[in-house]
Amino acid sequence: MRESKKRLSPFIVYLILFQAFWIGGYVFYIYPWMQSLGDISLQYATINIAIRLLVWVLPVFLYLRFIDHVDPLNYLKLIQNWKQGLLIGLGLSLIIFFGNLLRYGVPHPARPLFTWNSFLSSSVLIGFIEEIPYRGFILQKFEQRGGFWMANPITSLLF
Repeated sequence: MRESKKRLSPFIVYLILFQAFWIGGYVFYIYPWMQSLGDISLQYATINIAIRLLVWVLPVFLYLRFIDHVDPLNYLKLIQNWKQGLLIGLGLSLIIFFGNLLRYGVPHPARPLFTWNSFLSSSVLIGFIEEIPYRGFILQKFEQRGGFWMANPITSLLF
């Protein structure tokens, strides 16, 4: 029992720090600064992706490696069927890209409906950046303690 409580506390600390930084730091300080770059620019999209990788993905890999002492790629199930998943992801991203390209034209500052950020963040990297912490990490951590039917609504609420 003590072992499971001990292992739960780092996870709770991770959740608090992640949510506090994302809601407090990003929303109130970083995002307003990023908007000053112009949310349709390639610079905005690049910084947005970099921040999400540093705040959403990197801490999960570090936690799994140094707190849980497991291989992050195995734990997150990124080893099994990765080629098939990559092909499906790229295929769907291309469909979204060309659909938006046909609908809105090439990303351009004069046409803000199809931006670099909407293409890169929403089409290409969204599955990797958002699914790693929530479905790959947080859902599995809660599922280990209370099963899928408890873990799924909590993870959805946190998302």
